[in-house]
Amino acid sequence: MASKIRPLRDRVIVKRLLAEERTRGGIIIPDTAKEKPQEGTVIAVGLGKQDDGKVIPLDVRAGDRILFAKYSGSEIKLDDDEYVMMRKDVILGVIE
Repeated sequence: MASKIRPLRDRVIVKRLLAEERTRGGIIIPDTAKEKPQEGTVIAVGLGKQDDGKVIPLDVRAGDRILFAKYSGSEIKLDDDEYVMMRKDVILGVIE
């Protein structure tokens, strides 16, 4: 990512993983029928959520592979790459 961007507060920037091209049976899925994946890699994280003047750090870090809610976040484009910016609350878990 050539542009440097730091999300504010409890927001996270995620790069979606690529969608599968074929089903398990070998059928090729056209682009129009593909669902957007719910997995991605964290690119950048904000400093954390503020609560009563204290900053609560986020549970995820850059480089973590995460699972997030299906229709969450805002799609953004930086330097011809597509990312999703979302709040920490829509992250369902870290894949280890």
